[in-house]
Amino acid sequence: MKIGILGGSFNPVHNGHLFLAEKVFSALKLDRIIFVPVYQSPFKLNNFSLENKMPSANDRLDMLGASLTGDDRFTIDNCEIKREGVSYTINTLEDIITRYNPSGKPVLIIGDDLAADFLKWHESVKILQLADIAVARRKDSAIEKYSFPCILVENEVMEVSSREIRQKIEEDNNWLSLVPLGVRQIIEERQLYGFKKTQQKKTAKPDDIQDYFTPINTITQAVIHRIEAAVRKNLNTERFLHSRSTAVLAADMCRKYGFDPLCGYLAGIAHDFAKQIDCKQLYKIVKSNKRYTISALEKSKLNLLHGKAAAVLLKERFCIHNEDVLEALAFHTSGSADMGTLAKIIYIADKIECTRNIDPAFRKMLNDDADIPLDLILFAIIEKTIVKLKAKELDLSKDTLLLLEKIKEK
Repeated sequence: MKIGILGGSFNPVHNGHLFLAEKVFSALKLDRIIFVPVYQSPFKLNNFSLENKMPSANDRLDMLGASLTGDDRFTIDNCEIKREGVSYTINTLEDIITRYNPSGKPVLIIGDDLAADFLKWHESVKILQLADIAVARRKDSAIEKYSFPCILVENEVMEVSSREIRQKIEEDNNWLSLVPLGVRQIIEERQLYGFKKTQQKKTAKPDDIQDYFTPINTITQAVIHRIEAAVRKNLNTERFLHSRSTAVLAADMCRKYGFDPLCGYLAGIAHDFAKQIDCKQLYKIVKSNKRYTISALEKSKLNLLHGKAAAVLLKERFCIHNEDVLEALAFHTSGSADMGTLAKIIYIADKIECTRNIDPAFRKMLNDDADIPLDLILFAIIEKTIVKLKAKELDLSKDTLLLLEKIKEK
């Protein structure tokens, strides 16, 4: 997989960021662009934390998530925010190469406003060894030549900046069209950048309009947008980023193994929909539905019911009747001896998506040139899971053991 890395404060993310990412994605024929929001930029040490009314790191992550809904060309990595402190590109680059295992050098995307001083960056020579540098235009001026090897992206310039948007929000001065709708809603709801509720205009939300009476078997982008908005509201930022990374990996796996990637993305984004619901409520949700039984292990550890509860909620609240999606949600924790292709994909993607701290060898099994059967990958993941549970002296699900035995027979 050929990846690009686009770092920045994204404070807030705006249409100019997305316009640039889309241009670079197509121009360089990338498979994915990873947005990496900084915790503290080395270029803004003097003023980043001094401006009033700055959003938290989680606010910025949430706005990024809201701007990329349903688009698996782009993903989000919060490695710099988790590290905290000043972020150096070389550290992020080494981390992402290890976890994402790209084919060939990743492409580091920088703006021409920073490129002139690139050779002054921390360990710039090593960066050039590890990545190809793509310089995109941020200024409406002639394309310059640089004294280091790079790819010059001939993109149109969208005259918009995060600083300008922040100022417009505080002054209530025509900012709404500069950011995606989901970002606008977060800014309004959380009153970021000095936004005042008196400025608020009533706008339709992505999940406001839905047909509760028509069963949905065919998954579309519109369905994904509605459900992803609800998932983002139900989960904390860390859990949502995990869900989105699971969705992106699941869509990739669906393409590889001949399944509908939209179904994969939806099942991935929704698999932990009920993860943060109170355990007693989880039990009530699953118990009220005749479709799913509750095992002795699940009765003793009610949080294990979050997959089945998510399946119930997706069917009852959003009229999702796609059996593959519902099965994938219901059995992503324990597995099932008779689980289908999508359920296997979600089980795997949940365990090895790139925000997880696991052996990268598991992700290498999914490389484009690796012709490894899905069941063989599933077998390796289950064995690893069982070893981990035994080490922690935790009980094993009978469904997991039955699934392992069935795959062994194959």
